[in-house]
Amino acid sequence: METLERPGLQVKMDKQPEIIKDSYRGSRKLEGKVALITGGDSGIGQAVAVHFAREGANVAIAYLSEDKDAEITKKFVEDEGGKCIIMRGDLRDNSYCDEIVNRTVSELGGINILVNNAATQYPTEDVSEIKYEHIKETFDTNIVSMIYLTSKVVPHLDKGDRIINTTSVTGYQGHELMIDYSATKGAITSFTRALSQQLVSKGILVNGIAPGPIWTPLIPATMGNVPDFGSEVPMKRPGQPSEVAPGYVFLASEDSTYISGQVIHINGGVVVGG
Repeated sequence: METLERPGLQVKMDKQPEIIKDSYRGSRKLEGKVALITGGDSGIGQAVAVHFAREGANVAIAYLSEDKDAEITKKFVEDEGGKCIIMRGDLRDNSYCDEIVNRTVSELGGINILVNNAATQYPTEDVSEIKYEHIKETFDTNIVSMIYLTSKVVPHLDKGDRIINTTSVTGYQGHELMIDYSATKGAITSFTRALSQQLVSKGILVNGIAPGPIWTPLIPATMGNVPDFGSEVPMKRPGQPSEVAPGYVFLASEDSTYISGQVIHINGGVVVGG
């Protein structure tokens, strides 16, 4: 496996993730909708973008620095008949968050679905060796920027629009190598529940997806060569982005009109509370 820089370049992965199944048939569930997806250049975010496009949505992608992956995502979306804009920058920069909201609204006509998906992690075997700068980067990327970006998107949302946050099984079970990352994912679950209560009277639904071990660029970029990745779950294998993205379609569509403040667990059979 070629060494990847965080957050990882998908085009350099030896084993490519499956982004969408050939058997997935769109039924225009998101016709006319506009989705803003953070971390949408690869992995789960890319799969969500492609599935949304197959369901009729136009998509705006926010990504850090993976230009080649972002261009591929844009092509995938356009091949499905959707419009796609890609926006490079760091979500920890408030001005970038402002920019991606403004560009999405001005270039695609609004925002109906916000997918807060971008994240980073720094696995560490000993809590006493966790670096402060890594803790700060992890929290600023995974939850602080998520709250700020959401605060800028909500004024553009109307009744029936959706916010979907990517949390993790680690937010429920923890992970011995990812203390700070697990903490941010727990915070995302709490944020999802609290925000859902604030916005439910406006008809805006807020939910989350908690993936288990999914094969994305972040895994080899932060954990190196992991031939047994995913073997700890009951299904004894990692999941693919193609197996996670349909959950986002469900939460973004009219199929989920009586669901808010909830988290769907797509984790290979792990049973968790909440």
